[in-house]
Amino acid sequence: MRRLFQNSIALLVVVIVLFLIVPLHPALLDILIIANISISIVILMITMTISEALEFSIFPSLLLITTLFRLGLNVSTTRSILSYDGSTEIGTAVIRTFGQMITQGNIVLGVIIFLIIVLVQFIVITKGAERVAEVAARFTLDAMPGKQMAIDADLSSGLINEQQARERRYKIQKEADFYGAMDGATKIVKGDAIMSLIITAVNLIGGIILGSINGVGDLGTVAQTYSIATIGDGLVSQLPALMISTATGMIVTRSVSDGSLNTDVVKQFARQPRAILTAGLVLVLLGAIPGTPTLPLMLVGVALTALGWLMSGRLERQEAVEQIQSQETAEAAAAMAEAPSETDYYKDINNVYGLLSVDPIEMEFGYSLIPLVDESSGGKLISRIVIFRRQYAQDMGFVIPSIRLHDSSALGANQYVVKIKGEEVARGEILVDYYLALEPSNPAGEIDGIETIEPAYGIPSRWILPENKEMAEIYGYTVIDPLSVMQTHLSEVVRRHAYELLGRAEVIQLVENLKKSAPELVEEAIPAVLSYANLERILKNLLKEGVPIRDLGTILETAVDALMTTKDLDMVCENIRVALSRTITRRFCEHGQLRVVTLDAEVEKRVISSLSKNEQGIYLAMGPELMQNIVNQLAEYLKKFNDLSQTPIVLTSQVIRVYLSRMLAQFYPSVYVLSFNEITSDVQIQSLGNIALNAAPARPERRAAAV
Repeated sequence: MRRLFQNSIALLVVVIVLFLIVPLHPALLDILIIANISISIVILMITMTISEALEFSIFPSLLLITTLFRLGLNVSTTRSILSYDGSTEIGTAVIRTFGQMITQGNIVLGVIIFLIIVLVQFIVITKGAERVAEVAARFTLDAMPGKQMAIDADLSSGLINEQQARERRYKIQKEADFYGAMDGATKIVKGDAIMSLIITAVNLIGGIILGSINGVGDLGTVAQTYSIATIGDGLVSQLPALMISTATGMIVTRSVSDGSLNTDVVKQFARQPRAILTAGLVLVLLGAIPGTPTLPLMLVGVALTALGWLMSGRLERQEAVEQIQSQETAEAAAAMAEAPSETDYYKDINNVYGLLSVDPIEMEFGYSLIPLVDESSGGKLISRIVIFRRQYAQDMGFVIPSIRLHDSSALGANQYVVKIKGEEVARGEILVDYYLALEPSNPAGEIDGIETIEPAYGIPSRWILPENKEMAEIYGYTVIDPLSVMQTHLSEVVRRHAYELLGRAEVIQLVENLKKSAPELVEEAIPAVLSYANLERILKNLLKEGVPIRDLGTILETAVDALMTTKDLDMVCENIRVALSRTITRRFCEHGQLRVVTLDAEVEKRVISSLSKNEQGIYLAMGPELMQNIVNQLAEYLKKFNDLSQTPIVLTSQVIRVYLSRMLAQFYPSVYVLSFNEITSDVQIQSLGNIALNAAPARPERRAAAV
């Protein structure tokens, strides 16, 4: 019984197909017709109460099943109507009731009203839903790269973890699949509307012909009898079709809504009391004009005027509360501004010594950005930095030092600067009262705004007004608030320079933390085999190339074993990377797949032959032509990675990995070089291209030099 229940939908589809062949009793047909109308009402109500389309992701398949069900009933009712011989009543009770209700004794009036209903269904609802679904599918597909980059930005800034990022990527994929299916499913609705017209014509014309042949009555009687049955049959078919078409249009417009349709309508009308009040006054004035229908105009006008007045009072009270809150915020900011003057502060020579200290990370910003940072004014930058520090520690095994935040009169009002150990490494400018819209590859429309470049990833963007936010999202732009822009930029800068922030004190603290779980390992390795200085260099090399150092125990064990055979720390790092292959694979692999660019065997041989050795170790002395060749070919493959929103990875042999990585870092700091030994065997490697020897390329961006 349980297995039968699990396969009930499949059995239902088979039964629906049988409707096309097996005659049904009129009483059973009545029950199925009412069930069809009920199902359509339920589907329409669901689409009006959901807040996003994926809450009803089975809709495309359900649309196909309900359409097939409706067509099966159409065939059965057509068989019932055309088989009428005059001995009983034509059609079923439901069909006769609907037919008599719409005709009301006037066949011509009934036909006209029925045709109007059919044309509204076919020309307005069905055609409109088809167009909306087509545009929604195209916009959703065009917006996918931008949404992927937004997820990567939130992940890198620590706002979300890897699990949440995977869930959001999965949701984006489901949205694309859903709207693609909806684009095709609307063609089914359109075909169903056309088929209903054909079946109606067949019932009417065929019924009159068969009725005349079978001697049901004279031509007038036959026409009236079959017209009532045909109109009733068409109506019980078109009503569910009309509701399903309306539901189709509803569900593909859920992407621009925040809640259910009822909630959105009430909320957005409540924000416009003046419009409602004005409409009511206009109706009252119209009612006062002689010759107009005074009573209905006055009733509706007075009702709208009263509603608008009540909503206006409520809105004014909300604005008063918001004004008080903003005033309190301004007073708090003024209190913060009251501080001793700079001259008086530095009269004390002890305070001057404070200028000699260098902060590991420092962020300066203009006065317009203070509300984003000041917690007393509602600023959330500090809380987001705390989240990022925790996320980075979990991912990379290194705790980011405290970040000093302060305003600077030397900067513009909207500017900010990030410094590492007292030196500027990044600069940006944001507009607090705007949103940043990242341009997709193929925007569906142009949005007004101030052109700029997104500071963290260098994406062409526009600063847009808040009222243009929804339209920008419809056009495929990825819209980000100013605080997220600044915080993402800060997070990316810290990630790129994390290896510079790792000092001797941090290494000692990491080792002390490891002592709690593996004291014997630390006692064996440090300082007898590995000094703190060499461990610091190893950890910096790993962080510089994006390799997590969280598994410090494995790093120490592998380093101790490798130092037994070599004193070259570069080779020790390569052995450690192999030992951390699972970590590296998880870091760069997505969904069991790794997209890479590989090196041709001849290119690797040429690189190996370029390795030289001196008293300081092995270095790469590559010729300018080969360097230009590799750099320029890699530039072309980077476009493919950008289109896929993937981290650029070059896969090569372990012998040349470290030297090739240092060379490419001069031209493309965001490119990671991995070796085959660092990838686990369960990963599917997909090559996006192969760098081979070819004709001499154009001049590179930077001068060729030995690495």
